[in-house]
Amino acid sequence: MGAVLGLIAGLGAMLILFALTDHTLPGASSGGAVSPVSSGRLRQLIDQSGIPRATVPSLLGACAAGAVFVAVAALLVTAVPMAAVIAGGVAGYLPILLLRRRAVARQRALRSAWPDAVDALVSAVRAGMSLPEAVGQLGHRGPDPLRPSFRLFEREYRATGSFLASLDVLQESLSDPVADRVLASLRIAREVGGTDLGTVLRTLSVLLREDARTRGEIESRQSWTVSAAKLAVAAPWITLALLCSRPEAAKAYASLTGALVLLVAAGMSFTAYRVMLLIGRLPTEPRLAAS
Repeated sequence: MGAVLGLIAGLGAMLILFALTDHTLPGASSGGAVSPVSSGRLRQLIDQSGIPRATVPSLLGACAAGAVFVAVAALLVTAVPMAAVIAGGVAGYLPILLLRRRAVARQRALRSAWPDAVDALVSAVRAGMSLPEAVGQLGHRGPDPLRPSFRLFEREYRATGSFLASLDVLQESLSDPVADRVLASLRIAREVGGTDLGTVLRTLSVLLREDARTRGEIESRQSWTVSAAKLAVAAPWITLALLCSRPEAAKAYASLTGALVLLVAAGMSFTAYRVMLLIGRLPTEPRLAAS
């Protein structure tokens, strides 16, 4: 029961911390001048989540604080050191898990919004707007998930007058592989003056819709399998938490043999969880570096 209370307390603390660090709209830039193409995994995860004030040190600090808090709480209640260490490890991973879930949700929203944005861009170009004006209009008439980033492009373009530099800012703000492809087409059209931009964008819109539909079908079919696998990993530890409420069980697990059993079980659970994620992972497009 102590492990359960500790995990619940840690989860609550991490949810509060996650809410306090999210003060802007979901499409806002994550800040920083380092390109996600050349940055580490944590920096790339923060960029994809769209949280502007989050940094790698703050994320690691949240992980450490959650781990220590939950580990101490579990140790005080259960008196099982290894169980406290495992509970602290799980709590320490929660900020990264929450950040990853937000990043996945944001990428899914952006992916579903891009076909409509491309269609709006084609319509604006055909109506006689210049390319910078057409891109800036998406901040007011484009899909909701994309508007904050395109308003950022519009402000940057008005301040600098450089279309390509403003596209770089937009690409950094979106941090999305689909955005990389669309913005690469716009760069080429701006630099070489291509007359087939409308045809290219319409073809790209069709491909994006097909890709989004296919991914949605695959994710819906595998969702129940992934949920069942997660439950299978969590079930033994829920049982352990209940057993630790009994003094004789807590005493057994507090011994060296019990600690080794818990350590091996934790390693097997972690390996099984990672393998499950690896098997169920859909291929992702590589990012394109800003020019």
